[in-house]
Amino acid sequence: MHWYDHDVNGWGYAWMGLGMLLFWGMLIVGFTLALRYLFRMEGERRPHPGPPGPEHVLAERFARGEIDAQEYTDRLGVLRSTPQR
Repeated sequence: MHWYDHDVNGWGYAWMGLGMLLFWGMLIVGFTLALRYLFRMEGERRPHPGPPGPEHVLAERFARGEIDAQEYTDRLGVLRSTPQR
């Protein structure tokens, strides 16, 4: 006894072909991204910036207008005369 209409028709072949293209494309892209992540150069890695230093905080306060020029120069002189740890 033969059962008809259980074979793949034209649209089935089209979906299979598209599925295979998507599968291999995603596999290649994933493999490429994994290799780029694992073997990226040291120059491409960005170090995390540390907290801003006291001079930077003082300059920001001066830029925002929280302190005047005289207070800025006085405090900057104190910061520069004190040894940093």
